Amino acid sequence: MTATKNEDDSFGWHYRGGERPPFAIEPGPGQESVWDYPRPPALVACDKRVDVRLGGRLIASTRAAFRILETAGAPTYYLPPEAVDFDALMPVDAQSFCEWKGMARYWDVTDGKRRVARAAWSYPDAGNRFAAIAGCVAFYCDRLDCRVDGVRAFAQPGGFYGGWVTPDIVGPFKGEPGTRDW
Repeated sequence: MTATKNEDDSFGWHYRGGERPPFAIEPGPGQESVWDYPRPPALVACDKRVDVRLGGRLIASTRAAFRILETAGAPTYYLPPEAVDFDALMPVDAQSFCEWKGMARYWDVTDGKRRVARAAWSYPDAGNRFAAIAGCVAFYCDRLDCRVDGVRAFAQPGGFYGGWVTPDIVGPFKGEPGTRDW
C-alpha cells in the first residue's frame, strides 16, 4: 500500500482501527488492543483512579480523567484542572502542535526538591471533538510516577509519545523500533 492522503489528512497510516494488523498482539480477558483504537483519535471518559507523583508529592489525582485513544498508541490520560496541584507546575517557554487538539503548552514539575523538565502539558484551547480536555493536564510517565488504579504505568516507546502502557493494554506500540512507517 502506498502512502496517500485520506479523509483525515494523514499520510502513511495503513491501519486506522478498522481491523487489527497480523502482527498485533491478541488481547486477553480485560485487555484492550491499541489496534482497535481509531484514527482520528477518540476521547473517552475514565473513572479509574489516576495518580501522578514526584517523589513523595502527589501532583494530581482523580477518578474523572479523560483518555485519548489513537491507533497504535497507548492511552494518554488528561486530568481535569481541579485534580492538579498547580503549585507543583512551572510554565516553560515551549509549545508543540497536534493536528487534532491544537497548540500545546508545557510545564516543568517540581516536588520542592527537584525539577523535572517538560513533564506535563495541556491544550488550553482544545476545540471541536476535544473541547472537554481544554485546560486538562497530561503527564509523561517516564518522568513521573503515574498510576492507574494503583498500577504503575510505563511510557509508550519512542520518547515523544505521552501514552501510558499498563498491563491491560497490548500492542505493539508506535515508537518501538521499526514502527516509523505505521
